[in-house]
Amino acid sequence: MVRRHNRLLVAFHVLTDAVLGVVAFLFAYIIRFDSGLIPVTRGYPPLEQYVNVLPFVAVIVPLGFHLQGLYRLRRGRSRIDDFFNVLVGSIFAVVLGVMGTLYFQAYYVPDELKDRGVYEVSQVVWGLFLLSNITLGYLSRKFIREALERRWIAGVGLRRVLIAGAGELGRMVADKILEHRELGYQIVGFVDDRAGGDHLGYRGLPLLGSIADAAEVVTREKVDHLYVALPLEEHMKLLDLVETTSREGVDVKVVPDLLQFIALRARLEDLDGVPVINLNDVPLQGVNALIKRAMDIALSAFALSVMLLPGLIFAWLIKRSSPGPVFFKQERMGLDGKQFAVYKFRTMPLDAEERTGPIWADEEDSRATPIGGWLRRHDLDEWPQFWNVLKGEMSIVGPRPERPFFVEQFKHRIPQYMLRHKVKAGITGWAQVNGWRGNTSLEKRIEYDLYYIENWSVSLDFKIMWMTLVKSIVPQRHLPA
Repeated sequence: MVRRHNRLLVAFHVLTDAVLGVVAFLFAYIIRFDSGLIPVTRGYPPLEQYVNVLPFVAVIVPLGFHLQGLYRLRRGRSRIDDFFNVLVGSIFAVVLGVMGTLYFQAYYVPDELKDRGVYEVSQVVWGLFLLSNITLGYLSRKFIREALERRWIAGVGLRRVLIAGAGELGRMVADKILEHRELGYQIVGFVDDRAGGDHLGYRGLPLLGSIADAAEVVTREKVDHLYVALPLEEHMKLLDLVETTSREGVDVKVVPDLLQFIALRARLEDLDGVPVINLNDVPLQGVNALIKRAMDIALSAFALSVMLLPGLIFAWLIKRSSPGPVFFKQERMGLDGKQFAVYKFRTMPLDAEERTGPIWADEEDSRATPIGGWLRRHDLDEWPQFWNVLKGEMSIVGPRPERPFFVEQFKHRIPQYMLRHKVKAGITGWAQVNGWRGNTSLEKRIEYDLYYIENWSVSLDFKIMWMTLVKSIVPQRHLPA
């Protein structure tokens, strides 16, 4: 029943996206040629010319959204995630549209039709289509989300969850589900072989039987999802549990008690027919790495050109504030533990660290010059690092690079610390925009860094860049990284 519901919802999204894509394309034509808002200099193409392209548009919009993963249904996806996923998916659709129409016109349209502009689409129309499709695609998802959440909060259409294991791991799963009632899950209870003591009645959830009773409980309670949260010593029961419950058509999800070992996304690999689990797989490989690098080159080149004039003003102010160079160069550790020189605008006198040694900055760092303190508050001291990005030593988004002096301390004290060097260091990152920067909890910074590495996507990068921009314009009380 759950799978059928998911298939229907995905089909509805695909159909809606195709229809709204067609509407957005027609709207873009009307704004461009019929509204009088934009001057027309090369004549008015007939509407029929653009109607010919509509079947193609109805395909590329769902295809672009599919490439961005919008049809992988996740109840925990936030509204801002939806927006940036629709944004990137729409960009994919426009790229496919431009390439497709140009290719078709070049190789399949007869010369006499080419002269009449058949299948030719104005670049302005593609731009207006992009804006319209982003708006309509996001609003449709917002409407559907709010309608579903209203049903779930009212207790309608909830998915019933049974948790196998009432220990610490099972209780953690229960806590997460209970904290997010808007996701539409209802816990019916636990099954566990330890039937007694404090395992009964956790947060009002009953113990419904032993592990051996799971299949019967699934049928009796009409369970949709079974979360298996057994400790390592009880994993011998896992095979029997999965076998007996899967006969009832329930979705089985295993929560591994290997969290102390699994830090990044686990991926199944094949070794000549032998399945092997890679515990620390990184999504930023292959095509994904090329896409991210292309983004870094384009955005860093743009940022450096925009910052040229303000940078000259900052340089003059820095030289006036204290003697010494404009830029501050420091060794940091990046991808695969390799060291490189990171650049910043100098915010302290030259001898500041000679007196204190390598230390974390205080909340009100007395070592900073007046202009240096202002640059730090607005994160403008980091702008020269776009040169590091252009050179390929850093990325715009990623874990902040740390000094080798501190890395040597942290890697022995904090488990999985070195996993953050699986990707390029960044000017900004998921930990920084969530407040974990400077002299804050290292454990939380690692947690957020690893989340970013595991869940990387183009839309997540855009989301972090947007959050960074907002926090720089309206600075919070934070410490420099």
